[in-house]
Order: sequence, then structure tokens, then C-alpha cells
Amino acid sequence: MSGGVRIAALLAGVATLASARPDGDDRRVRLELGAEPGPGGFARATAPRRFELPRDHGPHFEYQTEWWYYTSNLLAADGRRFAFQLTFFRRGLTPGAPPAGAGLSTNQVYFAHFAITDVDTRRHAFAERFARGAGGLAGAQSEPFAVWLEDWRAGAANADGSAVRLVARDGPIALDLALEARKPLVAHGDRGLSAKSAEPGNASYYVGYTRLAARGRLVAGGQDVPVSGEAWFDHEWSTSALGAGAVGWDWFSLQLGDEREVMYFQIRKQDGSVETMSGGTLVERDGDARRLTRADVALEVLDRWRSPETGAVYPSRWRLRVPGEGLDLIVEPRLRAQEMRTSFIYWEGAVAVTGTAGTRPVSGQGFVELTGYARSMRDIF
Repeated sequence: MSGGVRIAALLAGVATLASARPDGDDRRVRLELGAEPGPGGFARATAPRRFELPRDHGPHFEYQTEWWYYTSNLLAADGRRFAFQLTFFRRGLTPGAPPAGAGLSTNQVYFAHFAITDVDTRRHAFAERFARGAGGLAGAQSEPFAVWLEDWRAGAANADGSAVRLVARDGPIALDLALEARKPLVAHGDRGLSAKSAEPGNASYYVGYTRLAARGRLVAGGQDVPVSGEAWFDHEWSTSALGAGAVGWDWFSLQLGDEREVMYFQIRKQDGSVETMSGGTLVERDGDARRLTRADVALEVLDRWRSPETGAVYPSRWRLRVPGEGLDLIVEPRLRAQEMRTSFIYWEGAVAVTGTAGTRPVSGQGFVELTGYARSMRDIF
């Protein structure tokens, strides 16, 4: 979830690295899932901070969990629609940067998710990789910004990291895209501090670019296709977890045709209620960002979809309203079957947006992430 909990929940069970060798598929790191690791001296996100670029695009090893998240809706010259997700996750086993000159010894583990949706053929393909942050297998750096896992990579194409090149390939899917931010960096929450519950320190630092121009090529269904469109980038780091009673979250990143963007997340509790610290951000045409509280947003589920693979039942159509901004939006998946059956099962996919902004019609596109429907995230850690 863009909001500090996603990486904490996905990686909270990482305890040890085992039997990794730098040859062939054995480079993949085996993760042993078990009890939640303690804070262990890691820093906590407790107060707003000043962000500096390109330094803050890079890793924050004093915090336990971190991720770099890219998504986009893309269009081919012949009108075909595609979408992708490429996300890099970092988990620190102890605070601080990995030791220099230690061979394959490390205190950092990385994994990544990659998916391409071919909307017209109704195909969604995904892949997952693991690696230790040593021996060149995986890592992250600030200047110039880069994060990588084997041959999957995001790397800066300019000095401040607002332009990047993404490269990933796995069997029948691949991409090679250039992204360039069209708006300034957004600091979500309270000046970049995104709280997940009322517990002090149960928060992340959360920044990103809500609209980037995307251009390049992707491979899907055996075809190499030139594409262009608009992308979204999130970067979060924290030492936190889901609050008491929470089971998962619903997260929305919406790019509207009137050049505004809406990010909203809600953390769901076991009793059916929603965490009061849920919220989001409205980004104006000029890049000015305004915080949205849970009370500012009304979210209604209009339809559901059952996965034939896992049996999980996910919301699959929504009405999202921001009354104070005159927004009344219908959000609908471009393809229902966009479930990510990775180490942790969740739904992440491209969506289309229609509705009204005041008295005017508005359309758009985006991504939605849904967790805790196949299994409570509390069960994982």
C-alpha cells in the first residue's frame, strides 16, 4: 500500500537469509517466514521532515522497510491498451548500510514484483524475484539514484532523479521505459509523514510523483510494442506495521483528465470498520497538494469479483466521492483478473475512471491495490 504499511506487511516475516549462491537461479534468496522481527534499533517515522533530492530517492538504511513503486497505463500507436507494475522492496535485518567488502554477507534483502496487463487480450502476467543486497545481486543508491534486483532496474536519467529509466524482463514479459515527472514531488500525509494508526511511530515517510510522462517499449504476448502514457511513482520507508485489529487495505492512485490526481488509502479492520488514520492527497493541476482525511472521502463498493485461482473475493467496482472538491467518481478495473499470486496474495491492477467534477464530466485512469482479502495481513506477521 502506498502508505507505509505495504512493505512492512509484505516483508515483516523476513527473518534470515539462507543458502544463496551467486550462480544461476540459486542467486534467489530463500526467505524463512516466521514471527515479526522487533524494531531492533531501527528508526521510527515520528515527525515531518525536510526531503532532499536526489538523496531521498535512494535508500534509508536506518529504517527497516522501504519500497520504490512504479505503475502506468499505456497506449500503443494502434490503440491497444496496456498497464504495468514494477516494485522494488528492501528489508533491513539490522540497522545501517550493508558492510563494505563483505562478499555475500549482508544485512539487506530485496524482492521485486513485475506485472504487465494486456487489456485487449485480457491477459495479466506477473513475476517475483528475491535477492540479497550483496555481490551486485540487488541494491539501492542515492547519487545517482538507482535500485535494482538482478537485471530489473530503475535508474536516474537526470541529476535530481525526477526522470528515470525502467528495465525489466521475465520470460514472455518485458519493458524498457523512460519516465519524466510532469509535476513536483508530492509529500503525502502531514508534510510527508503518513500515519497508519494512532500509535506513535506507526507511520511512514511517503513521497512520490503522481504524474510522469512514460515512453518506450514493452513485450507482452510475444510482441514488442512501442507505447506511451502516464505513470505514477511512490517511495516509502518506515519501521512500522498494521495497527491492532487491522486485516488489510484498499489503495487508489487516480489520474484525472482535468490534470488532477487523487491518492486515497483505507485500512480495514477485522470488525468491518475503517482505521481513522486512513486518508489521502488531492494534487491540483499546478502540483499543489492538499491532504485528505478519512472524513473527506466516501468510498462505496458497487461490485465484487471472486478469484478462480484462490477463491478470494475482492471489491471490483467503486464509487469514490470527495464532496468538498465536487468529485464523484466511478472506478472500475480494466480487467478483473489482475490478482498477484506472489509470496503474498493481493490484487493490484489498472482501472478506468468516469464521473463528474462539479458540473462537468471527468474521466481518467489509475491503479488500485487490495490486500487482506485472500488472507488477513495480520496472519502473515
